[in-house]
Amino acid sequence: MDRAKADAGPVSRSIAVAIPCFNEAVTIARVIADFRGALPEAAIHVFDNRSSDDSARIAAQAGVAVHFVPEPGKGEVVRAIFRELDADVIVIVDGDGTYPAARVRDLVAPVLDGSADMTVATRLEQHQPASFRVLHIAGNRLVLRCINLLFGTRLSDAFSGYRAFSRRFAKTMPVLSSGFEVETEITLHALEHRKPIVEIPVAYGARPEGSTSKLSTLRDGGRVVATLLRLYKDYRPLMFFGIPGGLLLAAGVLAGGMTVGEFLDSGRVVGIARAVFAVACCLLATVLLATGFILDTVNRRARELYVLVADQLIESRRRSE
Repeated sequence: MDRAKADAGPVSRSIAVAIPCFNEAVTIARVIADFRGALPEAAIHVFDNRSSDDSARIAAQAGVAVHFVPEPGKGEVVRAIFRELDADVIVIVDGDGTYPAARVRDLVAPVLDGSADMTVATRLEQHQPASFRVLHIAGNRLVLRCINLLFGTRLSDAFSGYRAFSRRFAKTMPVLSSGFEVETEITLHALEHRKPIVEIPVAYGARPEGSTSKLSTLRDGGRVVATLLRLYKDYRPLMFFGIPGGLLLAAGVLAGGMTVGEFLDSGRVVGIARAVFAVACCLLATVLLATGFILDTVNRRARELYVLVADQLIESRRRSE
């Protein structure tokens, strides 16, 4: 930093609030007003995802920037948010009026002070009976337990739609999901790349009358599970392929040992089917284990490139300030 910049004092940090919106005419005006009052220094943006009601018009009348995302799906909206907004902190909050704007400073603070790259407003501890459908809490907890088990963490909510991100996170997050599984993708990306995460419990409200959820329990739940398995394969290939490979190898060695023992005792192979099974298990185990080791090596090299790109992004930003 040169002398002129040093004399000017600390550089102010920019904050943007992004509100994904799909047919939220009932709530969008109140959400905008609440966040404008809670965080007046932030720029508020509404990302309209092909709403068929007056959501976009109401947002524009409220005086905020409205961005149109033609591709359907929340993942497409999040990708647009990360690419189009340029701020030190980006807050994403659903436009359904269920998240408290009064807690936005609590979410932003850890990102501003550098203790987190992502903060998450967790909902499962404080919520109204009408906030979730019958199967949603059970599904949330089941998938959450799988994430905590597979990735060795202790998260308390993986599907919150109220989060804050650092510029570094937003500009280096390759959003590939198109639907509601995007929260799972973001969470696993943060875990894989060791991004500091801070969870902040908030009171999760119910949708007001006239507002309906766009989440399909079975369809979107299936997408979430598929995304979890896909990303576990991508991020933990040695475990994904190594565990079944190790089990098959153990089965092959056991069956092969029995076959060899019979041959030593009788001078001939008695269990032909067992011998074929042993050979097949060992061959398949070799393929799985080799695949796991190769992909793990590739994954490590990719992680190194990711870290270099992220560090260069931050360094170039610092030089420009």
